[in-house]
Amino acid sequence: MNEFGGALPLPVADGDFLDRLARRRSAPAQSLAAPGPAADQLARILEVAARTPDHGKLFPWRFVIIEGEAKSRLVAALRPLAEGQADPAKAANVLAKLANPPVSVLVVSRPVEGHKVPVWEQQLSAGAVCMNLSHAAAAFGFSASWITDWYSYDPAARPLLGLEAGEQVAGFVHLGTLAEPPLERPRPDMAEIVSRLD
Repeated sequence: MNEFGGALPLPVADGDFLDRLARRRSAPAQSLAAPGPAADQLARILEVAARTPDHGKLFPWRFVIIEGEAKSRLVAALRPLAEGQADPAKAANVLAKLANPPVSVLVVSRPVEGHKVPVWEQQLSAGAVCMNLSHAAAAFGFSASWITDWYSYDPAARPLLGLEAGEQVAGFVHLGTLAEPPLERPRPDMAEIVSRLD
């Protein structure tokens, strides 16, 4: 860990890193299996994730590690809430995305209200944390899936997730190993999403 105020190395070209980013693909969460990151690996993954753009140095996010028996209890507690969703069968089925991966990290957005840094920027920082977390996991050889699903937004699920007033789910980042490589999906036509200001 670098000391505050210490000089960091300047960026250098890194073709391997660029290639890894170019091949980034979310894993199907329900297909993630053991092994997941060990405790020391997960600690490093979270440390890297926390090195994210954060205007104001507010750290407007926090991590909740969900694994083992705690994960089983959470899934069991969420199951009855699936009955209240628009499509109860589908809501129950998507719980496999939470149940199957060996390790899940709940990233909680906790913006500081009334600060000069707009809440929107603080929420973007929480999203950047999720992406950094996914990249860090990939550097350790694990696959990741960043999703939310219905229980991220159900008011009755909030206490089960330990959410406090003003907090929201930025995402569940599920971590584990895939038996087979994920398939590519459609990507945007760059000509349709890139422009230049004249």
